[in-house]
Amino acid sequence: MDFPELRARTRGFTLGLPGRFAISGDGRQVLFTRARAGDDPVACLWAYDVEAARERLLLDPADLGVDESALPPAEQRQRERTRQTGGGVTAFATDRAQSVVALALGGQLVVVSPADGAARTLETGGGVVDPHPDPSGRLIGYVRDGGLHLIGVDGTGHRTLAEPDGPAVGYGLPEHVAGESMHRTRGWWWSPDGRRVAVARVDESRVQVWHIANLADPLAAPVALRYPGAGTTNADVSLHVVDLDGGRVEVAWDRAAYEYLSGVAWDGTGLTIAVQNRAQTIVRVLRADPATGATAVEHEQHDPAWVELVPGTPARTPEGALVWTDDRDETRHLLVGGEPVTPPGLQVRALLGVDGDAVLFAGSTDPTERHVWLWTAAAGAQCLTGPGGVHDGLRAGGTTVLVSRSVTEQETRATVARNGSTSPIASHARTAPVTPRPDLFEAGELRLRTVVLLPADHRPGTPLPVLLDPYGGPAGQRVIAAQSAYLTAQWFADQGFAVVVVDGRGTPGRGPRWEKTVHLDFGAAALEDQITGLHAAAERHPDLDLTRVGIRGWSYGGYLAARAVLRRPDVFHAAVAGAPVTDQRLYDTHWQERFLGHPDENAEAYDRDSLLADAPLLRRPLLLVHGLLDDNVHPAHTLKLSAALQAAGRPHQVLALPTSSHMVDADHSARLLEAEVDFLRDALRPGR
Repeated sequence: MDFPELRARTRGFTLGLPGRFAISGDGRQVLFTRARAGDDPVACLWAYDVEAARERLLLDPADLGVDESALPPAEQRQRERTRQTGGGVTAFATDRAQSVVALALGGQLVVVSPADGAARTLETGGGVVDPHPDPSGRLIGYVRDGGLHLIGVDGTGHRTLAEPDGPAVGYGLPEHVAGESMHRTRGWWWSPDGRRVAVARVDESRVQVWHIANLADPLAAPVALRYPGAGTTNADVSLHVVDLDGGRVEVAWDRAAYEYLSGVAWDGTGLTIAVQNRAQTIVRVLRADPATGATAVEHEQHDPAWVELVPGTPARTPEGALVWTDDRDETRHLLVGGEPVTPPGLQVRALLGVDGDAVLFAGSTDPTERHVWLWTAAAGAQCLTGPGGVHDGLRAGGTTVLVSRSVTEQETRATVARNGSTSPIASHARTAPVTPRPDLFEAGELRLRTVVLLPADHRPGTPLPVLLDPYGGPAGQRVIAAQSAYLTAQWFADQGFAVVVVDGRGTPGRGPRWEKTVHLDFGAAALEDQITGLHAAAERHPDLDLTRVGIRGWSYGGYLAARAVLRRPDVFHAAVAGAPVTDQRLYDTHWQERFLGHPDENAEAYDRDSLLADAPLLRRPLLLVHGLLDDNVHPAHTLKLSAALQAAGRPHQVLALPTSSHMVDADHSARLLEAEVDFLRDALRPGR
């Protein structure tokens, strides 16, 4: 089986990897998901006994006979937002002691007992999304048909806590921008005692209605989406505390001034929420009284560009100290109780958890690496991983799970550490039939992190066409110290290209000042940095032929690829632009306004970074690719650019993927790689 087909079959060699870890409150058990094999698309649920270092299967979805083709639309969108691949158990939740597990399979509510592995489906009528047991394991809450419902773990006592009170109103799920841009993937939360819930009410009645459709099926009805394009009205989001007996209070804050609910945490010290203004220049952390709904400002953060929302925040220590982050000069610090507890130069990337008096977080001093750190008041910040690599983790009950990737090997390793002993959790992932040999270096005065990959059989002195393969934009990083990150890039290299990847200004990991250099113009610097990295790569590897330079990318990378051939045809000679944002006003409010401001106030920024007016400039081969079911970057972006190119008489190619969304489905991904290679070989052939 060749690489493209195997890559598609294994979902990018991720099937069979252990993931979705959850640790019991006492740290003695770890639950996780993993497929039985590296080409099996169905993830099972497993339990790992920490003391015995032994795993056992809890649930194989095939044993329940659930039809996963019946996924509720809300669950499909959730999987898209969290970039989930494969099927089966893609998410689950437990009570504090892990006495019960709740999950949704094909819209059905499934309950599993980890003690004996017994699994059963509870009668709910289907359409279940985001089920969570209460902390004591007696009840399960879930979202269905826009309402929040409860049922006992034994299947009795069904009741509705909140139901839609308008035609475009729902409870318990995040609105589009929360899930795509704020790291808030949930819309309801249990109280620590299990007697109440906090639930978001989302009113989308004033949000624009967009449509997507599978045009290859004339009988399929278009799908309507509530999508807030830049400058348009957002969903009206409020938060309510609901007692299990039906009592209800609204959490009060100035929603006109702070319309984004960016984070919610409810622990033993109380209910905490984070709210952000439309301009994203202020975030307030509020203490909320669940009995009255009254709030008080505990912390406020300002930034003239934008306040970055860090995954995992807000949180608290058991004593109630707020765990947050703060940008000071060139460093994003961890804050505990209002005080910075990490040194300058250590960039906090995410809050991974609070376990007693210990705070686990991801951070780095080298942007190509990501390490797991543990902070305590007694010992300060200590790095748990390394040297080198890209790591993630979580911690509870004194047990730490680490997931590690290295630049020296393909394998992703998951380990469990407790009381000084460490044991592995096995991976069933397939090994790719390519071996990346990345040459990582720093390019130019800005020290742009850059990597070059050459064909495995390259002979020095043989000229090579060049293929840039960036994301290159805000919130996306491609140059990292992990061999598995370069599997597809190495395959392209082995087809006869020198592949160059550059992380330019605005990419994460180099501190807040670096991230915000792209404020109000996120295209110019990114393209300039790709050119700087290209020239530095050619100096380092003289076989790079700068008269034959192509560029490929997806999403922001697709935008960058199209921009490259439109505005710098002197450097770039061909481009493959996948799912590009070509009209900046047609992307969502929270993401787009963070970087470009409001279009009514910064119209020039939107015009400057849009590509439609550049259509008459095209004089290089351009292949546009888009999934017609893309609900993140709407297919209109590619179609509008194609229409402008046709009107200008500029030849180009369009490849439409009728059943793909923003993530290319397995049926298309293998052939897409081959189509890209064929296009690039022809476009960059000598003498063209």
